[in-house]
Amino acid sequence: MSDAPTKLVHRAFFGDAERDFALDALMIGELERVTGAGIGAIFKRLFANQFSHRDILETIRLGLIGGGEKPAIAASLVHVYAENQPINSTLPLALAILETLFFGKASGANNEQQ
Repeated sequence: MSDAPTKLVHRAFFGDAERDFALDALMIGELERVTGAGIGAIFKRLFANQFSHRDILETIRLGLIGGGEKPAIAASLVHVYAENQPINSTLPLALAILETLFFGKASGANNEQQ
């Protein structure tokens, strides 16, 4: 039996494939640094529709990295498939990533635990 903590993973189609998204302690710290807000404030802003576009993009980018994607590829995927898309198409993914982090499973989402 492993003593390693369980990684909470949200799996969703993004761009051109199914991808894993996860926010571990390192990615949470980076998300807080780049957005200038604590994880609770980011969560609250997204769910209250008081977010910045950067909150969404960085949650997705860092979720990809936490899910195992290389940083340069994650940045490229966000640039191509999120930056210039309608917010209504990217907000649900960012919400699901955070919901998985906070509750272990996003409602109505396809999630796996690794």
